[in-house]
Amino acid sequence: MNSTGSIRYAGVNDCKIDLFEGQYRVPNGMSYNSYVIEDRQCAVLDTADAHYADEWLSNVERILNGRNADYLIVSHMEMDHAAGIVQFMEKNPQAKIVATAAAFRMMTQFFKTDFSERKIIAADGSTLDLGTHRLTFITAPMVHWPEVMMTYDAADKTLFSADAFGKFGALGTEEEWDCEARRYYFGIVGKYGQQVQSLLKKVSALDIQNICPLHGPVLSENLSHYMQLYSIWSSYQSETDGVFIAYASVYGNTKKAAQLLARKLEAANVKYEIADLAREDMAECVENAFRYSKLVLASVTYDSGVFPCMKTFISMIADRNFQNKTVAFIENGSWAPAAAKTMKQLLEGCRNISFAQNQVTVKSALNSGSEAAVESLAQELAG
Repeated sequence: MNSTGSIRYAGVNDCKIDLFEGQYRVPNGMSYNSYVIEDRQCAVLDTADAHYADEWLSNVERILNGRNADYLIVSHMEMDHAAGIVQFMEKNPQAKIVATAAAFRMMTQFFKTDFSERKIIAADGSTLDLGTHRLTFITAPMVHWPEVMMTYDAADKTLFSADAFGKFGALGTEEEWDCEARRYYFGIVGKYGQQVQSLLKKVSALDIQNICPLHGPVLSENLSHYMQLYSIWSSYQSETDGVFIAYASVYGNTKKAAQLLARKLEAANVKYEIADLAREDMAECVENAFRYSKLVLASVTYDSGVFPCMKTFISMIADRNFQNKTVAFIENGSWAPAAAKTMKQLLEGCRNISFAQNQVTVKSALNSGSEAAVESLAQELAG
């Protein structure tokens, strides 16, 4: 990972967790990453979740092999990374703790102490010399908490990136980075695109050869790919030219309309994905809404509005600053179709949204008229 061989991994894998932050499905678990820099002075970067604090501390002690830790650097105060702080400081009474002023305020809230006699407040651009390794601290407020900071090690050209560039999944999981990193980004960081853009500008001048996030693998190859994706995601641009169809159906007729549209898009060689909002992973649906350039919302009318899972979905993408898209509607209603109007209202706060000219209204079940409307919508989306 590094040229000097002095950065060591001390994190742990959580293969028992089913829901991260109580809402994101993680079938392949999570990693809670921590790193140790061995030099004339030794620094430990971040701790771990409370369930794995003992295992994490054992990893640190094995790496140090009898040496004292001089510093604990705290990047982020969420408890999946900060739960071991008190335990570490008790085990290492000579160590000082380095964090932002906002992080120390949170320590008082979590632990009833801010280690006042042992703390070093890091500011944007402040440095810490360990010997060969000179660390520079980069504040990253609201990526995705206000106290967050990153650390750049000039000796090994390594950026310790806090939660940025992280992903779902324990280390060693064989899966595409892009998909689970995208789902992680839009679920957890997506609301804060402007702040991520500011961060990317800050680090653009650095010579970065390794990125060490708090979740997921260390990134050491093709870093321009990851940087480009973060730039696309945080500027709310479309990563893929195509259509995401999200539908909510009760008795299957709205589903049939969505599937008919999908078949027509496929026949026109348009890239698409389709999802049943009631049954598929909501975080993955949110991810795809941001990924594709066009979104089709298909819902049955329900209580003079839309089906609950559709309302939840639109709320989730709107809360994450959904923008710069083309949106189309398919509605169904047996006596007073109102879903399209409601869905459009739910998107009112979103910027730079253009609506398709063609709208599909199904009354109970598809007929020749609504099938023709689906055809017209497919032609518009393919154009």
